[in-house]
Amino acid sequence: MAVGDAAMYGALAGSFLLGLSPDAQRPKVLLYLLVSAAPFAVVAPAIGPTVDRIPGGRRMVMQITAIARALTYVLMISHVDDLFLYPLVFVALVMQKTYAVSKSALVPLVVRSDHELVEANSKLSLMGGIVGALAIGPLTLLGKASTTVPLVVGIAVFVVATLSARRLPADVVAAGPAQREEKAELRSRGIRAASVAMMSIRACIGFLTFHLLFWLRQDYGLAAFGLAAGASVVGSMAGNVIAPTLRRRLREQKMLTAALAVIAVAGFLAAITGGLGTAVVLAFVVNFSSSIARLAFDAIVQRDAPDANQGRAFAQFETRFQLAWVLAGLPPVAFTLPGSVGFLVVGLMGLAGVVLYFEGTRPRRRPAVAPSSGNRRPRSSPVPPRRPLPPPTAPTR
Repeated sequence: MAVGDAAMYGALAGSFLLGLSPDAQRPKVLLYLLVSAAPFAVVAPAIGPTVDRIPGGRRMVMQITAIARALTYVLMISHVDDLFLYPLVFVALVMQKTYAVSKSALVPLVVRSDHELVEANSKLSLMGGIVGALAIGPLTLLGKASTTVPLVVGIAVFVVATLSARRLPADVVAAGPAQREEKAELRSRGIRAASVAMMSIRACIGFLTFHLLFWLRQDYGLAAFGLAAGASVVGSMAGNVIAPTLRRRLREQKMLTAALAVIAVAGFLAAITGGLGTAVVLAFVVNFSSSIARLAFDAIVQRDAPDANQGRAFAQFETRFQLAWVLAGLPPVAFTLPGSVGFLVVGLMGLAGVVLYFEGTRPRRRPAVAPSSGNRRPRSSPVPPRRPLPPPTAPTR
């Protein structure tokens, strides 16, 4: 699937789509964000639980998304030079995010124990980043020569992905609706605060991605955005490499707090310095921190919700995170902010995440309990006088 994503990006390098001006792209990108938000805001909460109860339901969704991506690429080959390419790209990206949600639900089914879940997520993210980074360069060169060749490669790898998905277990992710104990665990203060923190980080990534897309292209050209996108991929891979080591030395709460604080500080420093180099560094730092925070979040859910269905829980959380990414991307698409102003917004979003996480995890003081009326002496009965102590007697020899 990672190679298939790289194939589309490589093909777009040779299409007319990137040749359009930012003002011409703006309404179409806005449409993409609105369309991609629909599955997560409306469809996923209604269809997701039903799919989880079907044997092999999530596996079927992954196969459907792979087949849909392959068919979409077939249509792209005939429409690389007209406006019909936009809705096809929208469909492909929506399928990509749908796959991400299903992957979160399936990972708990293919590990031997819940303790391996965090390591498995880290390895999957690292492998996807490495494979995508290795594939994007050659496919982009092919895309500049011929748009068709990367799309044909994408069709082939999605067929392979469809066949590979058949090897996944056909188990039921969640046989029935969540019980009271599972709901109570997933609504605990620690998990809710961690969920809000992760939504803040995903919102930072969504905002920064589209801010850099339009601002860098306007002031520095499309190649500058490609440089920032490459830094984002490298940052994600570096975070996935370092995160397991950090978890052995730091508690999950400290890892999540540190990730948010680093994003806030980096955003404020970037707002002061500005420039292309700063944008590249900030893209690296934000995605690096996101990888560390995601591993910490997975560990918190495992620890604080041991009785919850991990597949269903992670699919629900991933849906919220994707929705935060989409909604945060709307403002920088609607209007292009100056570079430093956009960096300041990233810093403020990171700071807001720190404050919300501290507030959500801070221990609450219990109100003082007034003494019960049964322990009070009636006012009408006087307090008996204390009897005087007897005088001390002389010691006997």
